[in-house]
Amino acid sequence: MAPATAPSTTSGSSPSRRPGYTRKVAAPRFAVTPEEICVGSLLEAVLELHHDNARITSRASPGAAASFVGLVRNENAGRRVLYLEYEAYEPLALAMFERIADEVTRRWPEVVVGIHHRTGRLEIGEASVAIVASSPHRAEASGACRYVIERVKQIAPIWKREVFEGGRTWIEGAVADPDDQAAAAEAWRRACA
Repeated sequence: MAPATAPSTTSGSSPSRRPGYTRKVAAPRFAVTPEEICVGSLLEAVLELHHDNARITSRASPGAAASFVGLVRNENAGRRVLYLEYEAYEPLALAMFERIADEVTRRWPEVVVGIHHRTGRLEIGEASVAIVASSPHRAEASGACRYVIERVKQIAPIWKREVFEGGRTWIEGAVADPDDQAAAAEAWRRACA
């Protein structure tokens, strides 16, 4: 997703004084989109919020940012994959992304995360999901990225259909109850391993 620009605050009746776009606005931190993912735009959004938080509070500014990008690969379970199709229930997926970010913040209050996930047909090598986490320290940023992808796979209502040579099949999607503490604990264990 490419960043947009914000309307200027100037106005006037003259055509040359019409409202325009004067400054760049970061991409949303959470998105479910058929558009190509731009990790740089997601990074900007996360860092902008982190710097804003640091200015408003006495917390540290970002000292590290980690990212995770999931890619479509050409094989799965011994099958030659041709492409993937993703479907999502967007409002609930976005709510789950925010919930996951809140879970991260409860453990690491200074970490800021962003999540973008694709929908639609994706070819081999395309990015299906991108996660960015910023923190004053690298360990928390890396751990948060790992935790977020584990939780996305557990609780985000996003489904994947694999099209391979000779057939197609739905790959099991999120099956954990968001309130299942055992599932969250397993995600934390993997993040901190």
